[in-house]
Amino acid sequence: MKERMLITGGNPLEGEVRVSGGKNTAVAVIPAVLLCDEPCTIENLPDIEDVRALVDILRALGAKVTYIPGEFMTIDPRPVEAFQIGYRDSQRLRASYYLLGALLGRCGHAEVYFPGGCEIGSRPIDQHLKGFNALGVETETHGGRITAMAKELTGSDVFFDVATVGGTINVMLAAAKAKGTTILYNAAKEPHIVDLANFLNSMGAKVKGAGTDVIRIRGTQYLHGATYAVIPDQIETGTLMIAAAATRGDVTIHGCIPQHMEALTAKLLEMGVKVSDSDDAIRVRTLGGHRAVNFKTQVYPGFPTDLQQPMSALLTTARGTSIVQETIFEQRLKHLDEIARMGARVRVAGRMAIIEGVPQLYGAPVTCTDLRAGAALVVAGLMAKGVTEIYEPGYIDRGYEQIEVKLRSLGADIRREVID
Repeated sequence: MKERMLITGGNPLEGEVRVSGGKNTAVAVIPAVLLCDEPCTIENLPDIEDVRALVDILRALGAKVTYIPGEFMTIDPRPVEAFQIGYRDSQRLRASYYLLGALLGRCGHAEVYFPGGCEIGSRPIDQHLKGFNALGVETETHGGRITAMAKELTGSDVFFDVATVGGTINVMLAAAKAKGTTILYNAAKEPHIVDLANFLNSMGAKVKGAGTDVIRIRGTQYLHGATYAVIPDQIETGTLMIAAAATRGDVTIHGCIPQHMEALTAKLLEMGVKVSDSDDAIRVRTLGGHRAVNFKTQVYPGFPTDLQQPMSALLTTARGTSIVQETIFEQRLKHLDEIARMGARVRVAGRMAIIEGVPQLYGAPVTCTDLRAGAALVVAGLMAKGVTEIYEPGYIDRGYEQIEVKLRSLGADIRREVID
């Protein structure tokens, strides 16, 4: 069934909205349950396509899963004996590679095809495999499939050549059940890595240092069941902040963690946007025009690559010229070709975009190329004069829960329809 999203722009977003649970945490925590020796319950999960894909994968492995969207997911991993993830399941989401670390920790054997997800550039897993090898795992890649086996996982020092979120998470998962202590050097520091560590510790694992560049994991043979609520979604929070600024609205976002948003908040303030926060809420409002700013994506606590695309959409109508540098993924500027169809003035040179602000965007037919590009097109549509038709909106569903419902509650004219 093909769909398109229709947005009639020009309405300032106003009101209050609550952010969903974190996608990036959910896709790490759900596979981590495979390490447990008892059932676990996870709360505050976003009802998104990536979560539903993981439910199907766990059931295919033999786990008993009860999932009530918006309430909880209970997973009993005890029946799991399989260690192979099929090609189609592996392709449904990028985070399918976390099943490597989880299955290695559970049974010392994992076979997973190279993952799917959005085409935003090269995302090699060489650092994942390097970390596994340090734990005594033999790995082989053949025919698009990754096979990993270990007679015994043994703790070791792992030195990542680059700070890798996926590699840090994957090796953490395997190391949680390894014999001895594993130390990860140059580890990534993103909030969802801290949340995964907290979840593992709630099951009885021994993980210290998450949120710094050195993480210590002392392997534990038995992990007990736990009930855990994942943290709010940092990227959904940022997208809503940007949408509020883009429409010159006044929006309060509840259930978020303001400290996670400091890099974005700093840039919005530099643009002239008013941002204030309390313990678990952020208010964004615009009283005048926006100034152009420059930024480049960086690992946390720098500016998130996942917010680069919505932010660059906002900059298309800022006064002056902005320069955006994408340092993480080389194909994460493709959305600007679509926004140029709406009247944006953009030049892309390699991983750099030069954006000359225009007074107005205009509605046009555009197509999503990946999850965050879809969010950028939504932001552009909310800003534009007239109707924007967004094709392939299914990409957006991979990471945003009920985005249309939330935006409509703030006054947006947005809907979805089935097309032939």
